[in-house]
Amino acid sequence: MSVESAREPTGIDGLDAILGGGLLTGQNALVRGPPGVGKTVFGLHFLAACGDDETSLYINLGEPTSYVERTAEQFDLDSPSLRFLELAPTAEAFAADETYSVFAAAEVDGPSLVSEIRDAVAEHEPDRVVIDPITEFRYLTTDERQFRSQILGLLDFLRDAGATVLMASQSAPDEPDTDLRFMTDVIIDLDRRRDTLTVDVPKFRGPSPTRGPHTYEITAAGVDVWPRLRPDVAESDFPDERVSSGVPELDKLLCGGLERGTVTFFSGPTGAGKTTTSMQFVKEAAGRGTHSVIFSFEESERTMLRRSKALNIGLGEMIERGNVEIVEVRPGEYTADQVTSMLRSAVEEEDAGVVLLDGFQGFQQNLRGFDDHRGPVDYLVSIGRYLRERGVTTLVTNEVHDITGEFRVTEESTSNLADNIVFLRYLEYGGSMNKVVGVLKMRTSDFEDTLRRIEFTEYGVTVGEPLTGLTGILTGTPRFDDRGDSS
Repeated sequence: MSVESAREPTGIDGLDAILGGGLLTGQNALVRGPPGVGKTVFGLHFLAACGDDETSLYINLGEPTSYVERTAEQFDLDSPSLRFLELAPTAEAFAADETYSVFAAAEVDGPSLVSEIRDAVAEHEPDRVVIDPITEFRYLTTDERQFRSQILGLLDFLRDAGATVLMASQSAPDEPDTDLRFMTDVIIDLDRRRDTLTVDVPKFRGPSPTRGPHTYEITAAGVDVWPRLRPDVAESDFPDERVSSGVPELDKLLCGGLERGTVTFFSGPTGAGKTTTSMQFVKEAAGRGTHSVIFSFEESERTMLRRSKALNIGLGEMIERGNVEIVEVRPGEYTADQVTSMLRSAVEEEDAGVVLLDGFQGFQQNLRGFDDHRGPVDYLVSIGRYLRERGVTTLVTNEVHDITGEFRVTEESTSNLADNIVFLRYLEYGGSMNKVVGVLKMRTSDFEDTLRRIEFTEYGVTVGEPLTGLTGILTGTPRFDDRGDSS
């Protein structure tokens, strides 16, 4: 393998996925961001990812080495190959008459920072080097030109020594690092947006990284990065087939069922049966051996299991057989990128053929990481496109607030995202409240343009014959049509 194509994993799987496998061997990368975003932990991950026959060197110009060692132990990143060089600047280092350039160390009387770096590199022959923070070198120079010369000389020296380098930079309005960004091969930007940590790679000398920003989290196990879902994957080759509901009358409405690789919205007011109807497709798919995943944004897994048992759907048994998985998404628990990473894992690693996103309103409200440039609808577009290309049948439940009155499919103007729309509606008839189901559109096939009564009992989902003798059903106040009788 050539040096140009060799990769050095960063030790953070999600970041490696963004970079296309890691840094190129011999590159230097600038990890920049405000205090508290985890620059040191990123660096320790990078050093701990050394191979068995490699050595790493942490050049510390900021915090005491004992602090960095405790941090490494805390995150289980204290690799036996890790070496430290503490060079925290002293008050004397700021004196104007003791400044020096990287390759002029021999001309300086007494010990020098540069000679210590050169000695440490000669002694340990590190394959990976972290300099934290690189911005401390500013205090060893008299002007920007000398600072630039020192950094370029240091990077050339480390590259000639065969090291891949990661440098930390404290970015702040009063401490700009624009010059460093021009000098480095890779820029990794860390930031905090409201209650979410983000990472982006705006510069990479080599193959283009995955565009961000992406979200990440620092836990007791270290850094977890969740790459943003980009649906620009090659379309999978999958057969033209339909996913049945297992309810013959409902399948008749859909002219045989839902086509594989489509997105279907189940729309209606609260309690109309959106989740139960969509779960009927999950049940039938599981019975045919298709793995399904339910992302529940509004109900707990316990509630969903109890309800499915009462309606003879039996999700619990499907979960025990390994055909169904429920992911409960509590408010504020996950970022949108984290959920899409779990979704991608379910599809690519577990071969999920059906995905149910239960509660689009909960999807909008419960997840973190949305911003002014990329909101919930944008994420749903990416999810839908990705799942279509993978041949996954996607089900989305969406609530409208009006129980009766003016007919409305969605509250958020998202109906254009759906290939199919199945709506459920309340109607008052004969002094009692009834429910009807109908199909508003199917993008890839024909469908039945009538409405049918739908019921949910302990025996399951029951759908009746077409209601051909009533008009005004969509208003919630039907009346007999003089041209026919109700069915």
